[in-house]
Amino acid sequence: MSVNDVIMDAMIENNVGFVTTVPCKQLAGVIEKIEQSDKMIHVPSNREDEGMGLCAGAFMGGLRPAIIMQNTAIGVTINSLATLIQYYRIPLPMLISYRGEIGEPVACQVEMAVHTKALLDQLCIPTYHFHKEEDADELPAILNHAYMARKPMAVLMDASFWKGY
Repeated sequence: MSVNDVIMDAMIENNVGFVTTVPCKQLAGVIEKIEQSDKMIHVPSNREDEGMGLCAGAFMGGLRPAIIMQNTAIGVTINSLATLIQYYRIPLPMLISYRGEIGEPVACQVEMAVHTKALLDQLCIPTYHFHKEEDADELPAILNHAYMARKPMAVLMDASFWKGY
């Protein structure tokens, strides 16, 4: 089973009913599976902070939301995370491609990688880092915990998890 299948199965197992995504080459396989699924609503977003607003609306409408994004957009989401998602106790699993580590071919991605974990830590958002495909086996428990605790949680999936850039 591919890692994309494992991620998709974890979302279905946890009754994720709404997913918003922002395009990312590393996440393209799982985004394609979400788009083809009849088990959840998929609404692509132009920006990650817009996606968080969509997720908040989906939650208020009775659906379990998730967002799929790149770490380079963490900076634009801070206000949405603090004043909307955290303040109103909206559970939001964030599946994040973690760009900018060793081997990154795009120089501007590197700078945000330096700050990603510190920003998430400053916001007191539990963060999990997937390095190997088998790390995805933890995703069902992470999703379950996010919904039970009604908190945002970040899952960083680096280049080694996706088998390179």
